[in-house]
Parts: sequence; C-alpha cells; structure tokens
Amino acid sequence: MGTNDFAGQIFNRLLSTTMQHPLSIGTDIGGTHITCAAVKIQDGELLTETLSRATYNHEASAETILQSWAKALNSTLSKITESQLAGIGFAIPGPFDYLNGVSKMEHKFKNMFGIHIPSALNPLLTTQEELPMRFLNDATSFAVGESWTGEGRGFHKVVVITLGTGFGSAFIEDGVPVVSGDEVPKEGCLWHLPFKDGIADDYFSTRWFVGEYEKQTGQKISGVKELMDKSSTDALAKGLFIQFGQNLADCLATPLQQFGAEVLIIGGNIAHALPLFGETFREGLEKADVPVKVVVSKHSEHAALIGSARLMDDAFWGKVSARLPNI
Repeated sequence: MGTNDFAGQIFNRLLSTTMQHPLSIGTDIGGTHITCAAVKIQDGELLTETLSRATYNHEASAETILQSWAKALNSTLSKITESQLAGIGFAIPGPFDYLNGVSKMEHKFKNMFGIHIPSALNPLLTTQEELPMRFLNDATSFAVGESWTGEGRGFHKVVVITLGTGFGSAFIEDGVPVVSGDEVPKEGCLWHLPFKDGIADDYFSTRWFVGEYEKQTGQKISGVKELMDKSSTDALAKGLFIQFGQNLADCLATPLQQFGAEVLIIGGNIAHALPLFGETFREGLEKADVPVKVVVSKHSEHAALIGSARLMDDAFWGKVSARLPNI
C-alpha cells in the first residue's frame, strides 16, 4: 500500500467518525458561570438554540460547582440527539493539566484542585454512556474559535488577545496554537512579559484603568464601561485610553513582528473601547513597522465555545494535544 493510500484511509476514517458524531459541546468555564452549546464539528457552526448557562461561586465546594456545570451541560444535552455527540470540549483557565483533565488551580476553584474532571462530572450527566472530554486554556480556545470561523479565517498567522480582568493571548499558525519556539514568548503568552514598572498584565486589564483614574482623581470607578461613558466629557478619561493604546503598541510591536502576525484580533470587554484607543494603537504599530491588521473579535463570548468544541475533531486534537504539556 502506498503512502497516499494509507493517508486516504486515515482521512476517510476520521471523516466517517465526524459523520457518525457530527456534534460536540463547547464549554466555557469562567469564575462565576459556565456557558455551553452544541457545535457542528465539520464547519464550526454554533447551534444557538442549544446555548445554556449556569452560575456559581468559584469558592464553593467541588460538589456544588460540578452540579452547576452538570446543570448547564444537561440543558444543552436535552436539545440534541445523544448519538450525534462526539464529546465535550472545555475552555478552562489554568493552571490545569489539560492533557489529563485535572485541575491545578489554587487562586480560583481551589476546592477543585487535583480532581479529574471527566471522572467527577460524567456521573452527573444525563447521558447513557460516559462522554469523552478534552480541555484547553480559555484564552487559547477563544483564539482557536476566532481563527477557525471568525476574523482569523483565511490567515496563516494569527495573534489573539483578550482584554478584561486579565490579559489573555494566543499565537495561532494554520489554526493550531503555537506555544514554543523562537517566534513566540514563553508558552505563547504575553501577560508575564516585563513592561514598564511591572508586567504586561498590570497594564492591559481593567484594574489599570481603575487604578490610574483613582490615582489621578481620588475617585473610584466601577470599570472600563464607566470610563468609556465619561470619555466624551472627561479629558482625563479620554487621555487614559490614548495612553493605553500607546502602551499596548509598545508592548506588542516586538512579539507581533517576531511571529510575523498577519492579523491581531482583540476580544474581552475592553475590546469595546477600541474606537477610543485604536487610532493611537495602530499609529504606534505603524511607527514600529508592524503591518498587521487589527480587528475586534467576530464571535465575542461565543469564540471560546467554538474553539473548545473543535477539540473533539480527532485530527485537530492530534495536533493540539502534542503541544499540551507546554501550555
């Protein structure tokens, strides 16, 4: 048998598996809620009628959290045919043993530490058989979703950042996360990079805006949305967004250039403020000779669902899982 014949058999086998189980459930795990939905594995279409959500406190007992996760998943399961389901993909923050499905978090979900999620969660689901479960970092899942069917579709090299309570990032080449090598920072992350008087995460998150505004005015604000509302009449608020854009360009210019990024996709709550910092940010990148397209996420909060659902595509999982120990 020739090499091409063997490769064809493997492709047909994978295609047959996808046809037998054309759906997977994408799941986004946050500190206060779980969101999940069924997604078509072949083309990444999210079935909005299957969306489910449940809330919890990440400091609750493991039993309480798992019950909340099961509640949302069972709601989605009730809206699809079980025989069509390949399994469940999870977008979940770290530290986490993504290859084996074991939580290593202590700052969040501390009562889940050391728990093997598939073993603990499967008995709570309404399925007839145990479902395969696969796991990936939440920011990376977001990037996979955007690269697959969002603003990164058709691009060879994509960088995705999420700006919110923290500074998330991922480097994607041909749809697959890049977490090592000379082209990307350690583990494919930007949050830990030294920047000014601290690290990048100190400057590209909600707390920077809140802290800077209070430092200069003595007034507390609830978050970036309030600052956006003030920006039309408050010169300081407007100036903070301009400063943020320049800082972001200074931080990202070198990593974007080293990776050869073609497009930078911005997600997270602070992405809504791009009209206020985007011009300064783009000018900063141009001055640094970084010709990258800058866009806001197409899928928004659904990107992580689509990205995590893709983990149940065996061919894709084969590429991603080989790199998981480094994530």
